[in-house]
Amino acid sequence: MRVFVTGAAGFVGRAVTQELIQNGHQVLGLARSDASAETLTKLGAEVHRGDLDDLESLKSGAAAADGVIHLAFGHDFTKMAENCATDRAAISALAESLAGKPLVITGGTMSCKHGELATEDSEGERVGPGADRVKSSDLLDQLTKEKGVRGITVRLPPTVHGAEDKGFIMIVAGLSQKAGAAIYIDEGKSRWPTVHRQDAAVVFRLALEKGRPGAVYHAVAQEGVPTKDIVTVISKKTGLPLESKSIPEALPLLGFFAHALAADNPASSEKTKQELGWAPTQIELLPDIEQNYF
Repeated sequence: MRVFVTGAAGFVGRAVTQELIQNGHQVLGLARSDASAETLTKLGAEVHRGDLDDLESLKSGAAAADGVIHLAFGHDFTKMAENCATDRAAISALAESLAGKPLVITGGTMSCKHGELATEDSEGERVGPGADRVKSSDLLDQLTKEKGVRGITVRLPPTVHGAEDKGFIMIVAGLSQKAGAAIYIDEGKSRWPTVHRQDAAVVFRLALEKGRPGAVYHAVAQEGVPTKDIVTVISKKTGLPLESKSIPEALPLLGFFAHALAADNPASSEKTKQELGWAPTQIELLPDIEQNYF
């Protein structure tokens, strides 16, 4: 299968690109810079120049492919609504020539109701900070019904870990360095599901190959690691003192991530494992941070 991948040169995207190529697929990767193009060429992918704001580049990339995995997303958390609007425009453009073909998009377990185990059948919350992201999956469902696209959503947990991670773990560590302490919220009992990026890449490939139209899958290896345990390892690796703070105390120091660390977001992937035959095999989060970060 020839697969158009947006975000193909990114942290998760590189793993997805490698996973697809190693399993006999051809990858046409979206690249908005020379550096991204060089990365994709080294991985063995074909380069398609463009970006999420260039809808014509997205349309032509999708038209040249047998399916699409859409990973690219803006991660400036101060512009979440704007980023989500760009995402929906991109999904609409990608879907134009994909009748009968798979379009796999990216969602997040954080969009589900907090404080209870999120499953693949859990609906995303349509109020609150994650509501705009849920609209992307709603749009895909509509396109699946109206345009015949094989629309599938893969939800990622808040931390996708592995070598070269620049996501939540490293952002929290960087903010901790500035604050002079490794900070967790209240008692630190909130839980984050986790997955290694190579395990996540397998879920995207399997969803592309055999996912059900309209399905939601969870790329979740660990259902819920207490955030205090995560921050404790950060404290150990950085030498920063471990401190508990309330959300109001932490907000000036951590900003958005004060709320993220307080979010209790356990998530299951049992249905994904059963339907796709997926089984995570990579190192778990805490030993990965212990052995391979900092």
